[in-house]
Amino acid sequence: MSDTDGRRWHDMGGQDAGPVCADDHDFALWEKRVDALMVLCGARGFFTVDGLRRALEDMGEDAFDKMSYYERWIAAINQNLVESGAYSLAELGARMEEIAARGPTYAEAQERENG
Repeated sequence: MSDTDGRRWHDMGGQDAGPVCADDHDFALWEKRVDALMVLCGARGFFTVDGLRRALEDMGEDAFDKMSYYERWIAAINQNLVESGAYSLAELGARMEEIAARGPTYAEAQERENG
């Protein structure tokens, strides 16, 4: 919390944040998937908008400085899925190791699978 106005570090409402880039851009495929995952998981009742906001705000100032918008969103989605019991951190870690073993690219994964 700020010592002067009672705001938490993420509350920038009404403050000068500098120029906003209004250029249109296409979202990366993984960013579109994060958005779809959020909608699907919310519809299935794994979390609410309030749960996502709490997870985002609890990340701390460092996350907002170092992570992109969608990196923060996927971290918040993951936090809520773990909290809801959709999977455990151990299950997530095991699955990530399995996927990493396929190779760094889709082509390499296909080669190993069809090899």
